Amino acid sequence: MTTSPVILQTELPEVKLVNRGKVRDIYDCDGNLLIVSTDRVSAFDYVLGNGIPDKGRVLNQLSLFWFGRTHEIVSNHLITGNVDRFPAALKRHRPALAGRSMMVRRARMFEAECVVRGYLAGSGWKEYQRTGSVSGVPLPPGLRESSRLPDPIFTPSTKATTGHDENISFAALERLVGTDSALRLRDLSLALYGAASRHAESAGVIIADTKFEFGVLKGKVVLADEVLTPDSSRFWPAEDYEPGRAQDSFDKQYVRDYLERIGWNKQPPVPTLPEEVVAGTREKYLEIFRRLTGRTTLED
Repeated sequence: MTTSPVILQTELPEVKLVNRGKVRDIYDCDGNLLIVSTDRVSAFDYVLGNGIPDKGRVLNQLSLFWFGRTHEIVSNHLITGNVDRFPAALKRHRPALAGRSMMVRRARMFEAECVVRGYLAGSGWKEYQRTGSVSGVPLPPGLRESSRLPDPIFTPSTKATTGHDENISFAALERLVGTDSALRLRDLSLALYGAASRHAESAGVIIADTKFEFGVLKGKVVLADEVLTPDSSRFWPAEDYEPGRAQDSFDKQYVRDYLERIGWNKQPPVPTLPEEVVAGTREKYLEIFRRLTGRTTLED
């Protein structure tokens, strides 16, 4: 697969920049939003000094893939990922936008991350070791790291603009968004995870956990932001799965492992990744794209 130029930041003077996040640049386009997935990579709450080629295209095109597969479960905010259908003023920016951007309707977002866990990993594993539960959901004793849970669990979290999200109980979510909305978000999240997991398993992939974001458009709850990407999910190769240890994964864990190995203190200045770590991380993103979509090339 041909490597595209790394894009760390976009500049679109024709439209107003709304937000420049850790990975995405978001612009206002006549009331709609243009979301551009850059090649920036963050770890331990910092954007690193260099990016991963094609990372933004993988994130964007996987989200488009899942929006298409899940629209019968819940509507979403997507208008188009086709640059030819963007406003005319943006056409000259095609090299920076093609394959890595989408136009979406602006929804009123819920201030919560909707996390579903099918396996015990990450912060869920740490919490289980301390309390025997995750986000107030009691779990059977004797589970090991990476154990498959008896049933997937819904474990919402706060949506932090800086620092780490924090797991919250379902009762706390009810207080945050209201009981009816909390129930709707839980049911949709579990339904999406179930459908996605069945597809992933057919491709030899385990979705250990993932997070969804939802908003409201014209009074209806819609799926928004990114969906089931390696930035928002833990994807494990099914052929190597073995409970009782950390798993290999198709995401930026490769980057985190390198940063731990060099002893970075997780404070500025941020490190620059060596070429072999960049190449290894790129290949992991491309591999999960190939497995989940069945496609061998990214759109330009």
